[in-house]
Amino acid sequence: MNEQLNKVHEFLMFIIEPILAILAALLISHFLMAHTTIPTGSMIPTININDHMIINRIPYYYRNPERGELVIFRYEGQNLIKRVVGMAGDIIDMEGGRVYINGEEFDELEYINTPNTTYPQFIKYPYTVPENSYFVMGDNRENSGDSRSFGAVTRADIIATGGYRIYPFNNLGWVR
Repeated sequence: MNEQLNKVHEFLMFIIEPILAILAALLISHFLMAHTTIPTGSMIPTININDHMIINRIPYYYRNPERGELVIFRYEGQNLIKRVVGMAGDIIDMEGGRVYINGEEFDELEYINTPNTTYPQFIKYPYTVPENSYFVMGDNRENSGDSRSFGAVTRADIIATGGYRIYPFNNLGWVR
């Protein structure tokens, strides 16, 4: 009888352990962190095409994004990664390829190689960032579909902050 119970216990553990592991992995990837591969060059030089990253979902459970921070958000069924340039209430303007926030030139040389941009823009300037929204731009200003073309991103669409690059191996580290 005891031997039969052991066999039943072993069989149940054989079934239950993988189910629990899968459930834990799903919960972690949905609520805490996830893997993503960068499909485009819109964030060069910060992030390159085919870089692999672990993105962090935790910070936005308790705080809002900050200017200059990388965010991952949902847009038309896919995850995009861009940098927060404007906050709710900010007045964004573009003149001579430069970004102005509330009348002051945005110092973005820390993020990009050249501040000038000629990327097609489909919103009207000056643009006031709506409440609970963010104006986001790719670091590769000449090759980035971002708030210049689709407008501000709502807080509800932001799912994670930039994370840790895990590939290529010669460029591991936190991405900011």
